[in-house]
Parts: sequence; C-alpha cells; structure tokens
Amino acid sequence: MTDSPAEKKKIVLSGIQPSGVFTIGNYLGAIKNWAEIQEQYDCVFMVANLHATTVRQDPAALRKNTIDGFAMLLAAGVDPKRSIVFIQSHNPHHTQLMWALNCFTQFGELSRMTQFKDKSARYADNINAGLFTYPTLMAADILLYQADLVPVGADQKQHVELARDIVNRMNGVYGNLFTLPDCLFPKAGAKIMSLADPTKKMSKSDANPKSFVAVLDPKDTVIKKFRSAVTDSGSGIYRAPGKEGIGNLMTIYSAFTGKTDEEITAEFDGKGYGDFKTAVGETVADALAPIRERFAEISADKAYLRACWESGCEAAQRLSGRTLNKVYKKVGFLP
Repeated sequence: MTDSPAEKKKIVLSGIQPSGVFTIGNYLGAIKNWAEIQEQYDCVFMVANLHATTVRQDPAALRKNTIDGFAMLLAAGVDPKRSIVFIQSHNPHHTQLMWALNCFTQFGELSRMTQFKDKSARYADNINAGLFTYPTLMAADILLYQADLVPVGADQKQHVELARDIVNRMNGVYGNLFTLPDCLFPKAGAKIMSLADPTKKMSKSDANPKSFVAVLDPKDTVIKKFRSAVTDSGSGIYRAPGKEGIGNLMTIYSAFTGKTDEEITAEFDGKGYGDFKTAVGETVADALAPIRERFAEISADKAYLRACWESGCEAAQRLSGRTLNKVYKKVGFLP
C-alpha cells in the first residue's frame, strides 16, 4: 500500500502599509503571526505601498518607509527563503488585474465600505477615486495569488467578503478563474489598544507619540511609555469594566509572555499599578531587542535588501502572471 501524497499547503496572502513606524500592535496583530505560519502555509507577504497612497504621502518618506517596512518584516522573522516577500508596486500585475475586477465591482458595494466612510470623514479634503476603489485593489492582491486564506482583523473582514463576491460573480461568467478566499483571524488577544486612550486601537498614525510603542523604540523609551500609560484610579491587576487601561496592559503582557489573565493577576497580587507598568515595559523592551538589532543589521546591508526584494518580486510575478494571463484571455484581451 503506497502512502498518499502530502496534502498541498494552502496559500496565504497578506500585506502591511508602509505608513510610518510599526507599533507593537502591528507586530502582535500581523508580523509576529506571519513569521509563525510560514511552516503551515505557502505564504505571500508584501509591503502594500500602493495602498498607502490613498492618503497624500511625502515621496521621500514613502520610499524610506517602504524600505524600512521590508527590512522590518525580515527582522521580525519573515524568511524570504520560505515565503514570497516583495514590494507591491514592483509587480504591475496588481493594477492590471484591478481594472478587470473594477468592471465586476458595483458602485454600491464600494460606497458601503466602512473604511471608505471613515477615511472620507477623516480626510474630507481628499476623497479621491483611489480611496473609493482600493478595496478592488485589495481583491486583486488576494486573487492574483489564488490565496485560500487572508489574515485579517475584524475591520478588514468586509474587504475579503467583497473579494468573495467578485470571485462568485466572475467565476459564474467565465468558469473557474479564482480560488474563493476565506479570512484567517488572529488568535484572541491580538488587538492592542492605545496607551493614551484604551478605548481606541493603537495606531502608528496617532498624533500622540505616548499612545503607541514602536518596535524600534529604545528600551528606555518603551519603559517610559508604559509607565505613563493611562489607567483607572483603582487598584488590583484584573479585568473589569472601567479598567480598560489595565486590561490592555494585561493583553500586551500576555502576548509577550504567554501567561493567562489568572497567572498575571496572581503574579501581581498585592502590587500596585506602577510595578505592573514597569514589568510590562521591561518585558516588551527585552522581547523587541533582538528585532531592533536584526533590523539595524539588515538595513545596513543595502545589497542584501535589494537582492531580497528583487527575488521576491520575480517569484511573485511568476505566480501572479499565470492568473493574470488566464483572466485576460477569458475576458477577451488580445495576448
């Protein structure tokens, strides 16, 4: 009796925008998970610099942030030998497929996107067409690589649902063009809130630098930020309504140590908020130290960085080109 062939790994596609420094929220919610799932899946990861331009960018800053973002992925454990890692704008197939998908995406679907409504309110002086249609570009990102799974937070679920609608629509017309993607939700506790306002998600674009901890912040800065984190006026390290600040710190401490809420509460029994904040700060700073060191090494080796993103782009184009050619042929474009 012969052994059955090994089951084909599922394909995962994900990207992160180079819109500034990466926070521990980005690290815990995305990048750390990317590094961990490389064994289980065939992974395609990108620095999504096309998506970043729906908001006006300084060109020099965008270039620097793109390079830093790519280096950060490698420093945090994304392996260019095991995964396809590339810069989105290096592969023109994304925008080429987007046009075909635009013609199968309804105006009403795009106008209902929650993030379009939110960003239109936030950037009322620049409600551009890219802001309106970028969910279709996101669908192109996913469908080009025939991705089975897309790691997302709850705020991105709507975009994967739109991609699924487009797949069903186009597959219904042309046959089996695309794989139907599903969401891959992160493990519970990955949502990190602002240190200055624990009712808001931690964001690298927050105007208050004390609200977030950047992966590249020096150790003293990390500890100082945690010591100044907003908490309630009570005592005791446990989760409860009104103790959102302490709850957020517990989530962060748990994410870096693997300890449960019960273990954390027991560890800090009889200790004050100051002791807990300092412990969280020191734990996070020590955990980030190897990433900071590796980032400095990788960033200094320009030739290595360029070689990685060039080989990543070649691998991405080999995969995406097959999908694009199939779609263009079915739609009726001349080869």
